[in-house]
Amino acid sequence: MDKINLKVLGQKISAFPRKDLIHRPTPLRRLDRLSLELGGPEIWIKRDDLTGIAFGGNKSRKLEFIIPDALSQGADTVITWASVQSNWCMQAATAAVRFGLRPILLLFNTSGLSPEVDGNLLLDYILGADVRIQQAEKGKIVSQEVVRIALQPIVDEVQASGRKPYVVSVGGSMPGWSMEKPLGAIAYAAAFIETEDQIRSAGAAVTHIVHATGSGATQAGLIVGAKAAKTGIRVVGISVSDRKEEFVPIVQKILEETEKTIGVGLALEPSDVIVLDDYVKDGYGIVNKETAEAIRLLFATEGVVLDPVYTGKTMAALIDLIKKGYFQKKDKVLFFHTGGTPALFPYRQPLVRLLGGEK
Repeated sequence: MDKINLKVLGQKISAFPRKDLIHRPTPLRRLDRLSLELGGPEIWIKRDDLTGIAFGGNKSRKLEFIIPDALSQGADTVITWASVQSNWCMQAATAAVRFGLRPILLLFNTSGLSPEVDGNLLLDYILGADVRIQQAEKGKIVSQEVVRIALQPIVDEVQASGRKPYVVSVGGSMPGWSMEKPLGAIAYAAAFIETEDQIRSAGAAVTHIVHATGSGATQAGLIVGAKAAKTGIRVVGISVSDRKEEFVPIVQKILEETEKTIGVGLALEPSDVIVLDDYVKDGYGIVNKETAEAIRLLFATEGVVLDPVYTGKTMAALIDLIKKGYFQKKDKVLFFHTGGTPALFPYRQPLVRLLGGEK
């Protein structure tokens, strides 16, 4: 395997087929008012909520690599799954129709809220995606076995109709089904190269990247980039769903697959995979007061909107970590905004209640 550095990494990634879906580079800027308000390290933000298609989000980067894979297999239908308000599913459906593929979305209702046609689900319907909703345990990620049982009849149905499905895992993260390579992680290794170039140009000297981690590929890709950059940047994943004992092995598995697929030596150490699970709280997709207040704080200081499932919970974690002294004052922390903002609207009632606006 080649010795990894950013130049070699970029060359390796350029060999993978890619379709242009997003605006690159997404903005990177310093959050002056928020940094002053929190009185801790200097905080920066990477606006991957502004990738371009369908309200933006980090999954668009992954789909730039996944869609060509589907087309190369002769697929005419894309099938994937996640929760009812999944930004991944909405972006996957958007990318699919852009290239003439039919999207089928298996959506699990895990929020405890009524699956009203709002937010990402509204966009799914406007787009014309074939939406299949199933009830699931509140606040829990659906197990692979449950997914497999629910998914197989859909795959059989598509094949029986004479169409060819491309089945891709939640978040475009874990290889399996039709996606044999860790294309989501490869996309985020490329995203790190873009980000590092911006960091150098801005003179930001970032020490930590903090982001929401849900299916593993975004974190794995950022770690690959950080190892290649050799700047000592620590990638801190804030789990929005699973306990770290369950989630760290997932990230490690994707890292192993990425190393093998790209053909570079990562020299990984156990300490490279940092997952903090203290902020899952009541469970996946369950909004709490800390998350609501974090959404308000960033909007009121910087005019940036977060979502209640991923980025809001991650910002709440960042605020708490600063208060607890996890970061040093001299640190420079980059908050990776991974998108998902359409999901804000179906959560309007608990958000208003938690922020004291409901009498």
